Amino acid sequence: MKIIKTGIKDCYIIEPKLFADKRGYFFESFNKKKFESLTAMKVEFVQDNESFSKFGTIRGLHIQKGKMMQAKLVRVIHGKVKDVVIDVRPDSPTFNKKFEIEISAINKKQLFVPKGFLHGFSVLSETAIFSYKCDNYYDRASESGVNPLDQTLNINWDLKDKEYLISQKDLSLNNFNNFSFLD
Repeated sequence: MKIIKTGIKDCYIIEPKLFADKRGYFFESFNKKKFESLTAMKVEFVQDNESFSKFGTIRGLHIQKGKMMQAKLVRVIHGKVKDVVIDVRPDSPTFNKKFEIEISAINKKQLFVPKGFLHGFSVLSETAIFSYKCDNYYDRASESGVNPLDQTLNINWDLKDKEYLISQKDLSLNNFNNFSFLD
C-alpha cells in the first residue's frame, strides 16, 4: 500500500499494490496496521456503503456533523468518478481548501476523507459503483451539506450542465457561504 499526501491536512490517496497475472489480479484494499503506521492516524471502520449511479450523476456535497462525523475511505469498484472534498474544519491549516481526484476501477486509487470534510463525486463513465467505509454510523439528524453547483466553490464536475443528474435534496442544500460546520 502506498500513501500519498494530497496537500490537504489528513487527506490521503491510497494506491494498493496490485498483483496481476494471466488469471486476473489481487490487491489488498485496506490494511489497518499499515494505514495507521503510514499516516499516524487511528481509524476503526464500522459501516460499509455502496452506491450505483449513471453517467452525469452528482452526489454531494455531504457531511455529518457533531458526534456522528465520519471519516471515509472511498473507492470505485466499477466505472470512473471525479471525487471532490473540501476541508471545513475551522481549526485546520487547510480550512476551506478543496481537493479533486479521478478514481476508477482501472486506477484502483482510493481516497481517505477525514472527519470534517464535505464530500461529493460525479460519475464520468456510463455507470459507476462507488464504495466507502465509514468510521461512524449514518445518522439522518446529523446530515448536512452544500449544494454541489454552488458557484463560490468553482467545482468543475467534468460534465456539461445538461448532463447533470442531481437529487432535489442535494440541490436544496445550503450554499457554501451559508454553511456552518459548527451548527
